[in-house]
Amino acid sequence: MLKNKKIGFIGGGNMAEAIIKGMLSSSLINGSNILVSEPNKSRQSFLISEHKIKVIKDNIDLVEKTDVVIVAVKPQIIRQVLKDIAEHVDSKKLVISVAAGVPVSQIEQALSNGKKKKLSIVRTMPNTPSVVLEGATAITAGKGVGKTDLKISHAIFQSVGLTVEVPEDQIDAVTGLSGSGPAYIFMIIEALSDAGVKMGLSRSVANELTIQTVLGSALLVRETGTSPGELKNRVTSPGGTTIAGLHALEKGSLRATLMNAVEKATLRSKELAE
Repeated sequence: MLKNKKIGFIGGGNMAEAIIKGMLSSSLINGSNILVSEPNKSRQSFLISEHKIKVIKDNIDLVEKTDVVIVAVKPQIIRQVLKDIAEHVDSKKLVISVAAGVPVSQIEQALSNGKKKKLSIVRTMPNTPSVVLEGATAITAGKGVGKTDLKISHAIFQSVGLTVEVPEDQIDAVTGLSGSGPAYIFMIIEALSDAGVKMGLSRSVANELTIQTVLGSALLVRETGTSPGELKNRVTSPGGTTIAGLHALEKGSLRATLMNAVEKATLRSKELAE
């Protein structure tokens, strides 16, 4: 699907590198067909030496030489970047954005530059575990996106993890859940490790046990297809240690707190998009 395509990244930061790494490791595309526009010289050198890809300085040059353009810049500057390349983007180019909080309509507006144009635009919401190829990416397609371009978009992000397709009005909820979610899990890991230390374990042992417990539990849910509630019940014996711990979590409103966190993050994502 992508063997004869050239893919360009505007921005060579961590997310761009994660996607490049995923595509190369899955043999989705050859490094010679990946171009990155990145102003930082040390970053340029790193990307070339580490991934054997092509790095150029000019965004317009990159757009003209590629079939798929992945815009991986910060939301604060994406509109200006899009306006700069607008004259060189037509319906034959697939434009994919990874900028949080920037809707398809604003991307279309910036790329149209006041003209009536048919554009193929995909908006995505990947998360940071993509860096270790275990990401979760939500994909929403603009009106001009065909089936082939949608398949290409899924293939690119499946190289760094799982993809789901959602209507754009659900992207903020995705941001609140899987976009911000790693931070919630990091805090839980930190707290469990601290608890182990409090109970007399060394920090290194507490960290190892916590990380493997969280990782193993997530894999158990994914691999068995069993509901988290059922798996929880299987660990919980009458009058045992687990039910005592679960009671403490319920008293501390763990469920409600996590649900509130997702809700707050979702609402904040909506505010930022306005």
